[in-house]
Amino acid sequence: MSSTRRDFLGTAGTLAAASLYASEGRAEQTKESSDRMPVAIIGPGGMGTNHTNLLAKNSAVRVAYVCDVDADRAAKAAEIVARDSGAAPQVVADMRRVLDDREIKAVWIATPDHWHAPAAILAANAGKHVYVEKPCSHNLHEGRLMIEAARKNKVVMQVGTQSRSTSLIMQAIEKLQTGIIGEVLVSKAWNSQIRRSIGHQQPSEPPKNLDYDLWLGPVTSRPYQSNFLPGIWRWWYDFGCGDIGNDGVHDIDIARWGLGVKTHPSRIAALGGKSFFDDDQQHADTQYIVYEYPASSKAGKPRQLIFEQRIWSPYVQEGLENGNAFYGTEGMLILGKTGRYRFTGPRNKLIEEQTGGAPDLPAHHQNFLDCIKSGARPNADIEINHLSTALCHLGNIATRTGRVIQFQPETETIHGDEQASKLLTREYRDHWARPVG
Repeated sequence: MSSTRRDFLGTAGTLAAASLYASEGRAEQTKESSDRMPVAIIGPGGMGTNHTNLLAKNSAVRVAYVCDVDADRAAKAAEIVARDSGAAPQVVADMRRVLDDREIKAVWIATPDHWHAPAAILAANAGKHVYVEKPCSHNLHEGRLMIEAARKNKVVMQVGTQSRSTSLIMQAIEKLQTGIIGEVLVSKAWNSQIRRSIGHQQPSEPPKNLDYDLWLGPVTSRPYQSNFLPGIWRWWYDFGCGDIGNDGVHDIDIARWGLGVKTHPSRIAALGGKSFFDDDQQHADTQYIVYEYPASSKAGKPRQLIFEQRIWSPYVQEGLENGNAFYGTEGMLILGKTGRYRFTGPRNKLIEEQTGGAPDLPAHHQNFLDCIKSGARPNADIEINHLSTALCHLGNIATRTGRVIQFQPETETIHGDEQASKLLTREYRDHWARPVG
């Protein structure tokens, strides 16, 4: 495939920036450089910038490509890589250029949600190991296709819920599983913080630095609006999963982990919608969702997972904007992924308390790289995260339909509700990245 004008402009900008480091870069093109694992970053803006900053300084990898449909973002990321590694990466807009390069062993995908599954599946089919940002999929069916692609191609697929590699969180969950507060029957996750209005906009021409058609990918074509980008796409049905799939999925994943359930819920009820914002965003700004898991055996007990969302609230709950509570038969745990937990027993007697340690992104990267070498499943393996991301999708379906969802965990289907069932997947246009299956 020939280079596009945007590819050329991005490459030119990168070469200009990299000239500052040219002599150092040439010196680094030695055996040390060749021993590093060649990787690519697809979508290096937003959260992708954090990945770029870490990978550019990681002596175990060599960032050979940065790929973004926004030429300005791609050029900025390439400058970071050149500055911190001493070698300029190739800059491309079309990810197929990356996936066609057999040298590339792994990719980091930090695109908008609607590209997570298509890009990850294409990468897996090209034999690349995949680190993909959360939520792993835009709809529930895509998550299943991602699992199938990872297993079929025998590649590691890690999802960016880095709490799974954060020692304080791992320690708290391990204590839960030893029965420190008895049997945990209910867990709760909340997302309470202040977001901003995205306003009301009309269709307009996309900026010159953006290849908008490539940004749309397999999504049904629609005119560009200035309140799609950057980052605002997450509030639109076509592109994102709302804040439940953005910040909420981290806490939902922890809630499911600590609850000890390893399947889907069978019943989901939700109330919510737009209670605060008067703007174009489509997803709910206020949600209360209850997920019910049936007893795993005749002797077992049903369990509940609860999610609360208020993205207009200046208050914190239990001292945490985003957090978790676990209710056991002999006590309670309050847990914050930003670095603290508190176990209490009957009559709120303190059992144990710990603080310190934010979500550990470097450790999550290292776990991914270690698993590529060993062939082991990573801490946030796609099959693990699919179960958590599915809760976001099912919660949104229950919120949008206003009905209790009767879900079949084994077949991942909804019977007797055609409207809800359609929301388990989506319509795609005829496009090279359309997920198949």
